[in-house]
Amino acid sequence: MSGAADSITTGGTAEKKKAGNLLRSIWDSPLLYTFLAVFTGLLAGSLILLITGFNPITAYGVLFGGIFGSFKNIMYTVQYATPIILTGLSVTFAFKTGLFNIGAEGQYIMGSITALMVSVAVPLPAGIHGVVCVLAGGLAGAALGGIAGMLKAYRGIHEVIVTIMLNWIAFYLSNFLAMSPGFKKPNSTATVDISETSRIFTNAFRGTLGAVRVHWGTLLALAAVAATWIILNKTTLGFRLRAVGFNRSAAEYGGIPVARSVVTSMGIAGLLSGFGGAVQVLGVVGRVTQLAAQEGYGFDGISVSMIGGLTPVGSLFAGLFYGGMKYGGSKLNTIGAPSELVNVIIGVIIYSIAIMGAFRALVKFFRAKKEGKPA
Repeated sequence: MSGAADSITTGGTAEKKKAGNLLRSIWDSPLLYTFLAVFTGLLAGSLILLITGFNPITAYGVLFGGIFGSFKNIMYTVQYATPIILTGLSVTFAFKTGLFNIGAEGQYIMGSITALMVSVAVPLPAGIHGVVCVLAGGLAGAALGGIAGMLKAYRGIHEVIVTIMLNWIAFYLSNFLAMSPGFKKPNSTATVDISETSRIFTNAFRGTLGAVRVHWGTLLALAAVAATWIILNKTTLGFRLRAVGFNRSAAEYGGIPVARSVVTSMGIAGLLSGFGGAVQVLGVVGRVTQLAAQEGYGFDGISVSMIGGLTPVGSLFAGLFYGGMKYGGSKLNTIGAPSELVNVIIGVIIYSIAIMGAFRALVKFFRAKKEGKPA
């Protein structure tokens, strides 16, 4: 009888321990805090809708109907999401290696104008031309990111300051090049259209999708997600880059070339953003316009990276969410609600993620204190 009782007690203790471990894994999951942040954002949006006299259920029905209401709407979401998935990956990659890439916007701009210039000025056969233009755009972004990396590595200038300045340099340089002879369309504030041989979109689905541009840049974005994850988690290069970001002094003591790693990291981050600009020009808009302000694809990438928990796979789903909200939000005008509500929701989500990150740190601190472990 005593043995049976001990067995029951042991079994009960094991079940409690298992349940405790499950609860702890749930509390420690970044996914939980992301969902809570999204819920908080949607709740804040509901309150604003109520205050301004709109029914939140009706408004959200229109919003999400605009995203999932038809296959065409879903494909619009994918089209919107593709460039910001790439800029989100750019920010994520830099952050994972201990750097803050605020220059995704400038790198995106350089990718777009370079892809257009190669498309117009370098005649190549169809198929090859598009690939060359995308690669050229990516390399232009990598060069801009590499400049920030070199100034950080060899001169000690913080990458945040450098990348912000480079954003404006890229912006004004793009406007200058777009209006240069040979690229400017007569009597227009836009460039000439890309060469037909360099386009990466297909018109095969025009009958069912209308104006939606289906292009292989989306496949590039998916490949970039996989490649970024593999590089960061499964390669020696990724280990070195993360080691430098985690502890630069220890990495240098371990024989890792710190300066080269910083330049490499910013170069790869710039490459990803440059791809984003290139595929948007070659796959969607077909030209570059002289702009009065930056378009914001790179800054949207910062939001995507944060919502995605600063992970490559998270950036993919966050980019789709962000793209869907941007496209679906445009449908709010049909009921008179302001489409800017989407920006408010996303802003609240970002702040909520930051607050919940602090809350998560507090939970870990008090748990460690309770268990007598160093916090």
